[in-house]
Amino acid sequence: MKVVSGKFRGLNLKAVPTNNTRPTSAKVKEAVFSMISPYMVDGVALDLFAGTGSLGIEAVSRGYEKAYLVDKAYKAINTIKENIEKTHAESNFIVMKSSATDALQKFANEGVKFDLVFLDPPYRMKITEQIIKDMVEQELLNPDAIIVDETDYDIDLSDFERIDLIKEKRYKDTKVALYQFGG
Repeated sequence: MKVVSGKFRGLNLKAVPTNNTRPTSAKVKEAVFSMISPYMVDGVALDLFAGTGSLGIEAVSRGYEKAYLVDKAYKAINTIKENIEKTHAESNFIVMKSSATDALQKFANEGVKFDLVFLDPPYRMKITEQIIKDMVEQELLNPDAIIVDETDYDIDLSDFERIDLIKEKRYKDTKVALYQFGG
């Protein structure tokens, strides 16, 4: 697994030593960043189910000033820290061992807002709608923030007036959807 582009391009990233993590494939990661490139700014990114941290690292590599990398598994957190160390830019990353809901609450309490959010929860959880609802209600998204959702099922965001589907693509059993927050 490598960083695809930017200042960390070609950097080899370590995989989490477990069967419980499903890393985003290189093909899907490249497609994701191709989809979001017209919307990328130099803001703050969140990788909420970070696993290896590769999506957050890729975002910083491509110009985001900071990335928050959240995972609740010890092995994932250790892997994320090792991968960040390889960038020699540790100050651009904040690593949190936390559940998604606890992390969102902490961000709300601290007034942290995001410009780019990666959601790639374990497929069995089927919690994307609730997470997006929580982010909107807790005012965690800057105007025009982009949400990238990687999942294996169709989600229904029709109740969200300020979330618009921009694009979606399917890759075998994975669906990547790109949403924008209207602010």
